[in-house]
Amino acid sequence: MSYVTSLFARKMVAAAGDGPDAVALLASVGIDAEAPWDPKAMIHAEAYYTMLERLAGEVDATNLPVRVGASMRCDEYGALGLAWKAAPDLRGSLLRVERYARLWTSVVRYELRPDPRGMLYVIHRPGERRLGMRLSNETTLVATVALARQVSPAPVAPLEVKVQHAAPDAITSHEDWFGCPVRWGSDVDAILFPPEALSQPNILGDEGISRYLLSHLDAELGGLREDISLVAEARAAIAQTLSEGAPKMARIATQLGLSVRSFHRRLAEHGVSFQSLTEETRRDLAEGLLRDDAHSLAEIAFLTGFSEQSAFTRAFKRWMGVTPANYRKGLQMR
Repeated sequence: MSYVTSLFARKMVAAAGDGPDAVALLASVGIDAEAPWDPKAMIHAEAYYTMLERLAGEVDATNLPVRVGASMRCDEYGALGLAWKAAPDLRGSLLRVERYARLWTSVVRYELRPDPRGMLYVIHRPGERRLGMRLSNETTLVATVALARQVSPAPVAPLEVKVQHAAPDAITSHEDWFGCPVRWGSDVDAILFPPEALSQPNILGDEGISRYLLSHLDAELGGLREDISLVAEARAAIAQTLSEGAPKMARIATQLGLSVRSFHRRLAEHGVSFQSLTEETRRDLAEGLLRDDAHSLAEIAFLTGFSEQSAFTRAFKRWMGVTPANYRKGLQMR
């Protein structure tokens, strides 16, 4: 399952202002707008990109990545954010994200790469360069510099920022924020940091706290690998039973050899609920089936666990912002 922390979605919607329907946007990715913010609660990455595209259809999103990225705070990232602050220097902070980023996303890999002028902090995010992904990538680049400036005793200015996709309509806010040239249409998404910025001791660097936090993060990472396997198995079990109607948590738990209580607890530890997992599985299965013209909409509704095609249409429009019929037409036009 490709996931990102729900923190990103909440920040994006909050920064968009009062115009868009925040409750509906968050609901489209399985987030209860009234629930407490929890960075450990994960959402499906593709649904997040779709939400960003819906948001961009309602507001001017050109500068949204700059506003959201600049608003990110270390403390919002839980133990990893604290480990970022407690690292001895910015290089150490970046290395910690390189190692532990799986705790907040499965779709991005970070790499600290030597460069003749300093170090490149590379963001690897595979997949189609759709608008949602482009907005997310820009936000990640801005947020990295924002977090760097929060821990460094001296101003942090990259030498250069590289972005793979083409420039948006306006780029002044991006260049003003980074304080350096932004190279659009590059071969990589990355930030080039000068050596002196990387070696400056962090304001709150602490070796003792670092040891404690890294031990905690290692344990979280180990548990995450186990739970990702559990989530994948649960999704497969849910998909197999959907044609019989909405799956029951007790039945899926039994198939996995777990009690309902243990199954619920382990999903919760990964920031996933059985309801959200079922929704994601239904959505992914529906998207895949809609790509195959051999299946009618009524058949897809049945295969994804809906008793009526109208209920499937309402659910799909909530997930994707369009009806299944229009989604299929859009695929045929590409």
